[in-house]
Amino acid sequence: MASAPRGPDLRYGNGMTPGSRIGRAAAAFLACLPWCAGAFAASSEWAVNDAGRARLVSAAAAVGGAPALRLGLQFELDDGWKIYWRSPGDSGSPPRPDFGASENVARVDVAWPAPQRFHEYAGLETAGYAGGTLLPLSVRPERPGEPVRVRATVPYQACDPRTCVPFVAELALDLPAGAAAATPFARSIERHAARVPGPPEAAGVEDVSVRATGAPPDERIEVTLRSPIPFAAPELFVEAPEGFRVAAGAAALEEGGRLVRIAAPVEARGGLGLAGRPAVFTVVDGNRAFEFSAAPGFSAAAAAPAAAPASAPAIIARPLALMLGIALLGGLVLNLMPCVLPVLSLKLLGAIGHGGSAPGAVRLGFVASAAGIVASFLVLAAAAAGAKLAGGAVGWGIQFQQPGFLIFLLLVLCLFAYNLFGLFEVPLPGWAGAAAHSGGGPAGHFAAGAFATLLATPCSAPFLGTAVSFALSRGPAEIFAVFAALGAGMAAPYLAVAAFPRAVAWLPRPGRWMARVKAALGAALLGTAIWLLFVLAALVPPAAALAAGAAAALMAPALWLARRGGRALRAAGAAALAALAAA
Repeated sequence: MASAPRGPDLRYGNGMTPGSRIGRAAAAFLACLPWCAGAFAASSEWAVNDAGRARLVSAAAAVGGAPALRLGLQFELDDGWKIYWRSPGDSGSPPRPDFGASENVARVDVAWPAPQRFHEYAGLETAGYAGGTLLPLSVRPERPGEPVRVRATVPYQACDPRTCVPFVAELALDLPAGAAAATPFARSIERHAARVPGPPEAAGVEDVSVRATGAPPDERIEVTLRSPIPFAAPELFVEAPEGFRVAAGAAALEEGGRLVRIAAPVEARGGLGLAGRPAVFTVVDGNRAFEFSAAPGFSAAAAAPAAAPASAPAIIARPLALMLGIALLGGLVLNLMPCVLPVLSLKLLGAIGHGGSAPGAVRLGFVASAAGIVASFLVLAAAAAGAKLAGGAVGWGIQFQQPGFLIFLLLVLCLFAYNLFGLFEVPLPGWAGAAAHSGGGPAGHFAAGAFATLLATPCSAPFLGTAVSFALSRGPAEIFAVFAALGAGMAAPYLAVAAFPRAVAWLPRPGRWMARVKAALGAALLGTAIWLLFVLAALVPPAAALAAGAAAALMAPALWLARRGGRALRAAGAAALAALAAA
């Protein structure tokens, strides 16, 4: 019997049928699944913020049996943002990861790839990474071969051209026991590790010499390098002892670039020279980078009589004086920020309530508010200086990363708004009312100034980030000076009214329009409270932030009951208010 005719044999050029090709693709996909799962497990979740994101990555999907694991702390930053090198320069704070909560981790060593130099305005110089970087980590397990749980708390500061913001990234990465198969992150970790400066000989540098020339305040550091591999555009970074600053140097290339001389000016305190004091020198030339430690040798010029000690601080005083001017301007602009403007507006509204009839009372109130602002800034300076001396991470607005503080401030803002809406009033004792003239008293005006400072700390006013970063990178004296200048700048409008209290009389007389203004200011405060809720939602689960917002909103009917109901309703309203605040 003749067989039935067969259909066309559909084959590819390699002789595979569609079914066999799909089968092989499926087999390849299944074979890839364990590797893909290991690659996914070899990174932590991203910690996302307004400047970018950060995470931990591993070169291996498991611990294997090596005595050290290769990990990386990866930063990806939005356009225009940068973070800082281990020695940030004139301002800024580098990442300072804390691995204390890790398990089966004996030691973690952080490596720093070669930085780039940033020339800020006002003559400041910083060093760091724009757009992001990866810091190679060497993690040594206490018990090699067993699972490792890496927990990192990473405070760091990110800056754009306008402001600097402190962030804290909480990262977690678990590596199981097993074969240390490579992950897709291995090459990135290797590439950044290759950018970590090594010894000069590893970069092909044959001869290095460092000497100090001149005497303070005209001292210079001269670094001479010789290499068979020509230099192109070397940059010198000097990590000098406390009290010294070495600015960017000028490089002179000779012998076709095989010999380079870099001269950099030294700024110092107290007329002391850098000669004979050990420092760390890092040279970056394109993809080549190396570092070495040296104590600059004395030259004939360095042995000359030193200048009077009083002349050296003048060098330091010039950038400090410039920073104080920037801080004054930054503090003044703070009054225009949305989180502070309602407070200043309330202050002027209270002055209008005087009708211009009591210039002495107006002057006293505004001076007390200015004193509250300056005193609050000095308290912030003391806290920042104390934390810095204790080795902690400090930054402008860092308390706004604490959920408890945010919830407390949310309730305070809502209470202020509800007071403006007329839901409640706080009666003063008779002696306080007599002293207040207008219902606030010097203590109340002082507290208003302190509250304005509290609201100002999360604001990103122009010039503020540079001034605060400069202060936090220096000693306690500079911190107090810059924060005092910030306070004086923010208090300037209050002091202007205190100097010319009769100017208040030029403002409109009290009338029914004030009730509408109070309602508008209350709405502005509620807007600030809503903004705080968004900040809170970035730190806690959304349900928790929603619960805090609901509690703050429910305070309004509780206050209404406590004010307008009968005795039972007032008691119920007061109890509900206390329960909501506690919740």
